[in-house]
Amino acid sequence: MTSKDPTRTPDRLAPMRALVADLEAEIAQVYETRGLHGVRPRYAYPLIRLAHTGPLTIRELAESIGHTHSAVSQTLAGMRREGLVTSEPGPDARTRRIALTERGQALVPFLEAEWRATEAAVADLDDECLPTSIGAMVEAMRAALRRRGMQDRIGDRLGGLRPPPDT
Repeated sequence: MTSKDPTRTPDRLAPMRALVADLEAEIAQVYETRGLHGVRPRYAYPLIRLAHTGPLTIRELAESIGHTHSAVSQTLAGMRREGLVTSEPGPDARTRRIALTERGQALVPFLEAEWRATEAAVADLDDECLPTSIGAMVEAMRAALRRRGMQDRIGDRLGGLRPPPDT
């Protein structure tokens, strides 16, 4: 039996994903117009954190910035290609410690200034066009999710539907 394609209906998360992508693209343009090439906005958080903590394992860095190990590993791969970080053997054979290169360290003052400028720009947006702050809206959603999480909300809508057994 064929059903109607649900991906052809409105995606309520799409506007949020698109907004985040647009904001990151504009931050990337800030970098480009100031002559900073090959550095993506997602590199700023780990670079700044490493500048303040010194070398960390991938797991420590991921926990420190609240991202998954996998996401940080992917980000670090790009950062290595751009010559921003190096990795060295960690305390055991399974771990690697990530450290800033001279180039990575040299970028930190600019990235910290951009971070602060971005936070100020978000505050401007909060004041200019939102009925409440972005942080307050996110916290309201988190509070609703604490009362009843997405797993329960989705599960309720799926009812007893199960995927077919493995064959």
